[in-house]
Amino acid sequence: MTVSPSTDKVSFKRFSDNPIISPIHEHEWESRFTLNAGAVFEDGKVHILYRAQGKDNTSVLGYATSSDGVHLDTRLPDPVYVPREDFENKQGGGFSGCEDPRITKIGDKLYMCYTAFDGVNPPRVAFTSISTRDFLNKTWKWEKPVLISPPGEMDKNACILPKKINGRFAFFHRLGQSIWFDLTDDLNFSGNDGFLMGKIILKPRVDKWDSLKIGIGPPPLETKEGWILIYHGLSNFDNKYRLGAALLDLSDPSKIISRLEYPILEPMETYENKGLRGGTVFSCGAVTLNNKIFLYYGGADQFISVAAIEVNKLLAELKK
Repeated sequence: MTVSPSTDKVSFKRFSDNPIISPIHEHEWESRFTLNAGAVFEDGKVHILYRAQGKDNTSVLGYATSSDGVHLDTRLPDPVYVPREDFENKQGGGFSGCEDPRITKIGDKLYMCYTAFDGVNPPRVAFTSISTRDFLNKTWKWEKPVLISPPGEMDKNACILPKKINGRFAFFHRLGQSIWFDLTDDLNFSGNDGFLMGKIILKPRVDKWDSLKIGIGPPPLETKEGWILIYHGLSNFDNKYRLGAALLDLSDPSKIISRLEYPILEPMETYENKGLRGGTVFSCGAVTLNNKIFLYYGGADQFISVAAIEVNKLLAELKK
């Protein structure tokens, strides 16, 4: 079975000067890989938090900004978020650290979910926050991170929705091979109990491009027709990561209104097929700007690129 490029369907269009972020060999912390960026639009700019790794394979987060969504205005020379807790500090060899950030603004704070990995125990979801003022001033006073997913379980690809649902905070995460949805009364996680669980809302599909496992991409984007969920899927026949889309109910995001049969972005370019993991497009961040969705995604686990689509065009396809 093969997946043909979806040229006759709705798809994201790549920025011609991709990739927009690549490793900088002079910066040890980002000398090998730059990938999987979260994004938020604030104060007239897109703020990008991206995962980076150097020779010791520790994941940290770098920072860049863009006024138009594609060209960088700023890229800081040092990481803005590094491992601080035992659950994300390297306990053995190989990869470890703070991976795949997803950022959401609620009130006057920015909340970040990311994957915490010590190199030994199963990766888990970590949760932290920072005031919008400190973030914009580049005063990196992040709150102490806390684990919010169950111990002993691999749990990744998490985010918090920017709006409450029936007075409760809404989270997406991935346990097993599927996307889960959960509601919490507050954000006072202790790290000892009250872990995310909830229910499965989206599963892999047999014999399709997303047949092996799926997980959310960016935090879902709100529209008048519902929440646009962009998600990644891994196939069991060619082991490639592609991106798809679904539409969630506005008042109850656990309800799936529609789900496209085909991928809306798949690895076709050199920078998506030649790197640490060829055949990969993987997103953690997107913003809506000038009636378009700007999607920030990792290619081949080594580069960061941007692609865009008109909101109404994607909505029209999701509503067919």
